[in-house]
Amino acid sequence: MIVPPGDFADRPASPVDLLQPPQGFADPPAQEDAALGLDVNGESYDLLSELLRAVRLSGERVAAYGPLDTFSVGFSGIGTLHIVDEGEVVLRIDGAPQVERAGRGDVILLPRGDAHHISDAGEHAPAPRPARWLCGTFTIGDPQASHLLASLPAVIVLRGARGPALEGLEVARRMILIEMQSPSQGSAVMVARILDLLFIQILRAWAADAGAEPNWLAGALDPQIGPALSAIHRDPGRPWSVEELARACCLSRSAFAARFAERVGKPPAAYLAHVRLDAAAELLRDTSLPAGSIGENVGYTSEAAFSRAFKQRYGKPPALWRQDARARRSSRG
Repeated sequence: MIVPPGDFADRPASPVDLLQPPQGFADPPAQEDAALGLDVNGESYDLLSELLRAVRLSGERVAAYGPLDTFSVGFSGIGTLHIVDEGEVVLRIDGAPQVERAGRGDVILLPRGDAHHISDAGEHAPAPRPARWLCGTFTIGDPQASHLLASLPAVIVLRGARGPALEGLEVARRMILIEMQSPSQGSAVMVARILDLLFIQILRAWAADAGAEPNWLAGALDPQIGPALSAIHRDPGRPWSVEELARACCLSRSAFAARFAERVGKPPAAYLAHVRLDAAAELLRDTSLPAGSIGENVGYTSEAAFSRAFKQRYGKPPALWRQDARARRSSRG
């Protein structure tokens, strides 16, 4: 469990005030404005795109399987999407009891890249049709550097992939088939971009469902607390207080804190601590700034406090984590 800084604000020496929340409470924003993604200054933002860029996820390739009668295909260490065209398949997460059965029209997304196997339904299949499905894969820039994908479920299943919100899935599937059946110059890029669109659309549809478990994505799409998540991600080093974030969402402190925990799955202070440390990890990996300066940039007033929090989050102090991250990058060379 992540322990947030002793002081929720944990004021940095030189905070950068990029987003000033309004003073006092105002009338709630119109639902239309919230749906458009307007921040507290009336400027547009796209938090989901910002977060997915942080994960550095991108579509890679697609393959067609089938028709197959008896089979078991393994996948490991890569984000995966399965679209069932015919028959029925069974998905099992390696080392876990979770089993998912999927039939024609179902879409299965494994956003974290958990190792799994897709096999035939055996004697339990409702019809003798052989299974046929498409499988797309995604590369994940650095899953260890961000809690964003880790907080999503291992498996997301959309049954039937029907309804207005998912009409684009069928269009994308047909486009992929065209590129596979009649490849030409640029087909590889086309397939990669279509996979990106599918990934985003599936996440949107899943997070918008009333039964989705609490997570950052549900919070990002929530018009009542989305502005607070956007503010945190835009400027994690700012000394945010619960009151400031609540004002940014035009909610009382208690109502904001309750809804934030309900939709995101953790209190605002804990979420802020996650974002700060993720930002610190990115700076450690991609810059040569001293660890103390990085801690200050993301909102810690002392290097000791930053080092303790970072070690608890990542298992190693900042300097050692940086050495290991650079060694991993060199080995991938």
